Amino acid sequence: MTKRVLFFIAVFTVLNLQAQISVKPGLRGGFSFSTISEMHADYKTDFYVGGFSEIKITKIYALQPELNYTRQGSNNVARNYYDENMQSDRIEHLDLEINYLSLSVMNKFTLPQGIQFQAGPTLDILLNDNLAVRKAQNDLGLVLGVAYALPSGLTFEARFKKGLLDILSSDYYQNNSNNYYLFGDYNTNINFQLGVSYSFGK
Repeated sequence: MTKRVLFFIAVFTVLNLQAQISVKPGLRGGFSFSTISEMHADYKTDFYVGGFSEIKITKIYALQPELNYTRQGSNNVARNYYDENMQSDRIEHLDLEINYLSLSVMNKFTLPQGIQFQAGPTLDILLNDNLAVRKAQNDLGLVLGVAYALPSGLTFEARFKKGLLDILSSDYYQNNSNNYYLFGDYNTNINFQLGVSYSFGK
C-alpha cells in the first residue's frame, strides 16, 4: 500500500513539473570589453553574439544553455625584444585577439519586478587568435550577471566572465628594463559583457 502511495505521489510530482516547465529559444548580443590579467594592458572593445534556450522550471528559476561567439583579447600589451639593428632592447605594443565559441549553462533567478540574477560555468573553445606563445588551447570560466527582463521578452544584461586557465606565456612579452612592464605568471581572460537578449514566444 505504501509503495503504491509513493508511486502515485512521484507520478503526480513529475506531471506537475512537466506542466510548469516551458522552453523558449532566444538570441543575445552586445558589447564585449576584455583584457588579460597581470599584463598591464588596456581593455579591448568588441562584440559578442549568440543563441540560447531558456528552460523555465519554476516561476523564478530557469536553466539556460547558451552558444555564444565572443571576441576577446587585450590591447596595448608591451613586449620587450632585442633589436639587432639598434643593438639594444626595445619595446613594442601589441593588440592581442582571442576569439571563442562559448558553451555556457546559466542559472537564472527572476524576481517579480523583472530583476534577474545569473550565474553559471562556461567552456570557451578557441576558434582563432594571434598569440605568439599559447599555454591553454581552450578556457574554462565562471559567469556572473544581472539583468532586467521586460514582459515582451526583451532583457537588458550585464555580465562578468572570469577565465580560470593560464592562457599565454608572459615570458614572451616580458620586459626587464622597466618594472612597470613586469608581468605576472597567471594570465587569465577577463571579460565584461553589456547587451540585450530576446526570448521568442510567450
